[in-house]
Amino acid sequence: MIEKRVFCVAIISIIVVTLCCGSEESSPMPNSPDMSAVDQADESKKGEGGYSPETSEEVVVIEPVEEQANAKTLEADKSPKKVALGSGSSDKENSPEKKLLDKLDKEDVALDKVPSAVLLSEQENLTTVAVVKILKPSVVQIAASNISPGSYNQAIPRGGVGSGVILDKEGRILTNNHVALGGPSLRVTLADGRTYPAKIVGNDPRTDLAVIQINAAKLNPARLGISADLQVGEDVIAVGHALGLKGGATVSKGVISALERTIEVSPQMSMVDLIQTDASINPGNSGGPLANVQGEVIGINTAIIEGSNGIGFAINIDDAKTVVDQLIQYGEVKRGFIGISPFDVTDSLRQQLKLPVSDGVIVARVIQGYPAEKAGIEVNDVIVMLGKTPILNTGDLSKYLIENRSGEEISVQFYREGKLLTVYLTLVDMQD
Repeated sequence: MIEKRVFCVAIISIIVVTLCCGSEESSPMPNSPDMSAVDQADESKKGEGGYSPETSEEVVVIEPVEEQANAKTLEADKSPKKVALGSGSSDKENSPEKKLLDKLDKEDVALDKVPSAVLLSEQENLTTVAVVKILKPSVVQIAASNISPGSYNQAIPRGGVGSGVILDKEGRILTNNHVALGGPSLRVTLADGRTYPAKIVGNDPRTDLAVIQINAAKLNPARLGISADLQVGEDVIAVGHALGLKGGATVSKGVISALERTIEVSPQMSMVDLIQTDASINPGNSGGPLANVQGEVIGINTAIIEGSNGIGFAINIDDAKTVVDQLIQYGEVKRGFIGISPFDVTDSLRQQLKLPVSDGVIVARVIQGYPAEKAGIEVNDVIVMLGKTPILNTGDLSKYLIENRSGEEISVQFYREGKLLTVYLTLVDMQD
């Protein structure tokens, strides 16, 4: 009986030993080649006491699935980055200059020219050098010549030089009226040296603006900005053919010193809403562009004050656009007409006529048969308001009549012998 028990114990021992050896054989060593990386990690964690036998068994089943999923996700996340890097992009290639050049026509790149119209979507401030490169191809020299007799009756060519801005590929150029009327013969020289005869499309003495035209190809129109957004202190760049010097346009830089300036050209004419700048403007700059740091034309250089240092004026481009549209369409500016000859109020006239106001337009003459006469306006009346618009000078009057055309009924407020009166009249066209 005892022998049977001993035999049974021996059999059980053998079975237990066999089972233990089988378990050890099925569990490879942590560093064995048959063991996966995940299993090695698990064994390492078991050795560190990070898992109990129960949790390690669960991790062995789930963790490899999560690792594979994460690996796939990570690979998917990385793949677009690999494509982007493989495209060869760099900070230099993403720079504003690179974007600008990408928009150029092959012909413009070959000529090393950057038409300013490319800047339609570019709003970042550019360096002065970049602005000049953009603007120079759009700036022309205008030479007006005339023939006059000399001391011994010989024919001597005389004339002046001014500047202009190319408006479109049809060859229209914006300049000053006093430049366009400098002589019967006009010649335009482009930035690349080509020279063409020009004809006058239209002109307006009151705003000192004119449009001329040449017949030429491969023109670079300027980009016109918005002057209503300007602020005092902004950097501006003036480009023009100062003094007619050889070698191309002259560039000067300054700031907007003031806005809405008024200068009196004559007792019967004032220019209003001018941009004042300290950018150097010299004879020959007239008609050239005043540009902002985006390379947009925001003014047309027109005047300087003699004896001043650093005080120049430009016609704001918003007013110029209105005039240009009419000059191209009609050859002149069509204004509503009241039927008076106006003068600005001056200190001497104010004292002489004992006027109650220091600003306004004095009626110097009433033209027979026109609205002013029919409405009862008289000589020496001082007009201070048309409609809801204050009239401080003849420039304000001219600007109002450009914007309000023949057929419109308006109210006119004026002073007569110290009393403020109001009449109503209908504007008409001015007859030649």
